[in-house]
Amino acid sequence: MKAAVTEAPGTMRIADVPDPGEPSEGEVLVRPEAVGLCGSDFHYFLGHLGDAVGADPYPRIQGHELAGVLEAVGPDCPARLRAGERVAVWPVTACGHCYPCGIGRRNVCSNLSLVGIHRDGGLQERLRLPAEQVVPVGDLDAAVSALIEPVSIAIRAIVRSRIETGEKAVVLGAGPIGQALATAALERGASVLLVDRVASRVERGRAIGADLLALDTDDDLVAAGREWAGDEGPQVVFEATGVPELVQTAVRLVSQAGRVIVVGLSAHDAPLRVGDLAFREIDVLGVSCCNGDEFAEAASLVARRRDALAGLVTHEFSLEEAPVAIDYAIRHPPEVMKAMIRLEGA
Repeated sequence: MKAAVTEAPGTMRIADVPDPGEPSEGEVLVRPEAVGLCGSDFHYFLGHLGDAVGADPYPRIQGHELAGVLEAVGPDCPARLRAGERVAVWPVTACGHCYPCGIGRRNVCSNLSLVGIHRDGGLQERLRLPAEQVVPVGDLDAAVSALIEPVSIAIRAIVRSRIETGEKAVVLGAGPIGQALATAALERGASVLLVDRVASRVERGRAIGADLLALDTDDDLVAAGREWAGDEGPQVVFEATGVPELVQTAVRLVSQAGRVIVVGLSAHDAPLRVGDLAFREIDVLGVSCCNGDEFAEAASLVARRRDALAGLVTHEFSLEEAPVAIDYAIRHPPEVMKAMIRLEGA
């Protein structure tokens, strides 16, 4: 069967790979229909993830934001799973024995394995998976279903933030994760200001009901954000850009006793004035992928807000165009909100 194989940093090609065969006990066989490309895909493709992907990460079939059709359901799978239905894939496998697993945080398992990162993912014509990693999505379009995984990151961030009705939240970064964060925070009853330096990205937040701000400098951002939220500042700031300096900006912007939630990925150091954390008792929390219940919550959110979220998909490519797609998305970030690979038949 055909697959897009990342052979080395910066090198992806279409190749013939072995068919996975029939599912074993507790497994399903998925025919991927739509695979989204995101920032972590770009970092993996460029070789920026280092030890996080293991000692020998290449070759790898990428693709962790995916939806597809169940072609076969193996023995001893849940009765709710039926061949022929569309599913979204929760890409997380945890060991169940380490400290994070023991406290209910399987999403940061010490021995974590992710589809498309540590093992082959959705950029292939068929994929075998544990049955616990697929969630039926009903009549959702395949590309919209593939958005469930990035939205699940937003759900995890919302859970970590402890945001409440009536609070004010600023989202730094109006890419797909930022848009999903704004959507999820609004659903929790918060007021949301969506901020980016690219005005066209900010404008997309109008469809989800966020307040919008396009600014060029971080200093202007702190002043404008506090003007929007009031003198004390917002109770929550989500950093969804991966720009290290914006972590410091988020700390300066957030209120006393506020929460800064870092969602963006970066391999660089972030400058921080340590006294701000102590004197103002600010919580700075990181966010990884989600737990299973949060993935299910993301699926429900996407179903409710499908029309607004569908607009995040700005570019579509075939599987054969995957090498072109990932290169194009990396080179044109202001233009590409979400690049989606549509596999044959989707």
